[in-house]
Amino acid sequence: MKKALITGITGMVGSHLCDFLLENTEWEIYGVCRWRSPLDNVEHLLGRANQKQRLYFEYADLNDQISLIHVIEAVKPDYIFHLAAQSYPLTSFTAPIDTLNTNILGTCRLLEAVRMEMSRDDAYHPVIHVCASSEVFGKIPLEKKPAEGIHEECQFHPASPYAISKVGTDLLGRYYAEAFDMTVVSTRMFTHTGPRRGDVFHESTFAKQIAMIEAGLIPPVVKVGNLDSLRTYADVRDAVRAYYMLLTVDPVAGEYYNIGGTYTCKVGDTLNTLISMSKKKDEIRIETDPERLRPIDADLQIPDCRKFQAHTGWKPEISFEQTMEDLLNYWRKRIQRGEQFLTR
Repeated sequence: MKKALITGITGMVGSHLCDFLLENTEWEIYGVCRWRSPLDNVEHLLGRANQKQRLYFEYADLNDQISLIHVIEAVKPDYIFHLAAQSYPLTSFTAPIDTLNTNILGTCRLLEAVRMEMSRDDAYHPVIHVCASSEVFGKIPLEKKPAEGIHEECQFHPASPYAISKVGTDLLGRYYAEAFDMTVVSTRMFTHTGPRRGDVFHESTFAKQIAMIEAGLIPPVVKVGNLDSLRTYADVRDAVRAYYMLLTVDPVAGEYYNIGGTYTCKVGDTLNTLISMSKKKDEIRIETDPERLRPIDADLQIPDCRKFQAHTGWKPEISFEQTMEDLLNYWRKRIQRGEQFLTR
């Protein structure tokens, strides 16, 4: 039976990828998490993990080389989905060293662990997904944006320490593919969201605040950052299907792909869509919070995904409206259960 290793399985994307693989493959799934990782996103899977029904949790940390070596040696996965990261751009401005260490050196540590195992076993040759980010392209002036959107060969112009770390992640994947004959494929995923999205990201904090307003927990004011940035949205469930196809549809070592949705709008339009779904829509006011503004914003995120679509046949299937509705209902359900949240 094939084995898949997911770093960052307790995150939004990792947990949805686990759901997808359990439902659509017969693989055994090994999820890498830190001992202190919150288990909220995988709570529905813990019974299966306790019974060892094709799902196993392995403790390791991207900042601890030995733990990664132990996991790769013990599991010897056929497929590796490297999703774990310090993934919040705004936090990277106040924690740049942690961001660079976790995302660049952490990726290097993981790939080194795989390389070492391959050197011990000539028959071992896994297929590896290194997850970079559309943030590597950064702040592209409107006049320099290609007509069909940002393509793979557009110049990197990272606009945050997080984006810089993902440039390093992207380049490391290609380096290990070229230097050590490792089947590493990199992605630059554009904005992807849905249920389980962390509340530090704009569309999720909007949804959470609206759900809290509906429950009477906070005044009818949604606090926001920059509403003028353009974003192209994909649903996380479409994203994980893309990642599965990335590693199973004729993977090409060293290749790199843009992946994203087809619905583009301003962040302010996203907010308006969510507000329109609320029974309190006529009462809600919007207020700019300076703490939610980035020093520099990657504000023109429109992808050209033709390369990936031509190679795999993948296309997004879930509508923007459905994604937003599911995200809002996710927060409504958590609040109905009586969970407590910071108003961030």
